[in-house]
Amino acid sequence: MKRLPVSLAVVMIMASPAALAKTVDTVASFSVLADIVKEVGGDHVKVTSLVGPDGDPHSFEPSPKDSQALSRADVVFVSGLGLEGWMGRLVTASGYKGTIITASDGVTTRHMDEDGKTITDPHAWNSAKNGAIYARNVMNALIAADPEDADYFRRQGGAYIQQLEKLDSWAKAEFAAIPQSRRKVITSHDAFGYFGAEYGVSFLAPVGFSTESEASASDVAGLINQIKQQHIKTYFFENQTDPRLVKQIASASGAKPGGELYPEALSKADGPAATYIAAFKHNVEAIADSMK
Repeated sequence: MKRLPVSLAVVMIMASPAALAKTVDTVASFSVLADIVKEVGGDHVKVTSLVGPDGDPHSFEPSPKDSQALSRADVVFVSGLGLEGWMGRLVTASGYKGTIITASDGVTTRHMDEDGKTITDPHAWNSAKNGAIYARNVMNALIAADPEDADYFRRQGGAYIQQLEKLDSWAKAEFAAIPQSRRKVITSHDAFGYFGAEYGVSFLAPVGFSTESEASASDVAGLINQIKQQHIKTYFFENQTDPRLVKQIASASGAKPGGELYPEALSKADGPAATYIAAFKHNVEAIADSMK
């Protein structure tokens, strides 16, 4: 068997599709979105998540290393809808001039009145149907950033979108089997509006869309009375929030603990919600099991 000259072998290796593939350097604002970018981009992306596992995207405070990550990025992904109030300052500080992709573009938004103001609910990804919209926007952005790898991103993204669509159908079937009168739970803050609207679940929370909001004594007292009147039996706390207030409310109302949910931050790699799909499945199963 003849050996190729070293120089020719090197040329052939360098000409292979794997060697020629570009790696798109991306930054995502928080861990859920970062995982969607990883799933769609596969081996052809490098992803930096600004807010890490168990981190709160509302109260996040960027550091110099976050500014450096943005300055190197080819594409930056945000969820939008008011979630990342700190992003504008970070972009300015980093000097980033590239594309910023809002992954929630195309989502039908929810709103609520809070202190006389109409506020947009930023937690759109908590519906798997919306998660598929996020994934499609990510896929299109990666194709635009690296057109030569378009077929790869379409395959990766298409397969992932199909998974999310199946997940959406599965969640609807899980809750359809539970009487509507039992589909009520308490959580730390109002992060499950899109989930509730899509799957027919009512959520009560002492705090509004942002974890930086504060519940007044009258709000808490009113919530306790509502929980008692509606005979809500289960409360959940969230991995990225302080559980003390919701535990206090549960104690006063007689509700029992249902465990931990992951509405806006993934768990660490060894936890039960290390990916967006794992977090969504965990949330559905925990909430549904508490109603059965």
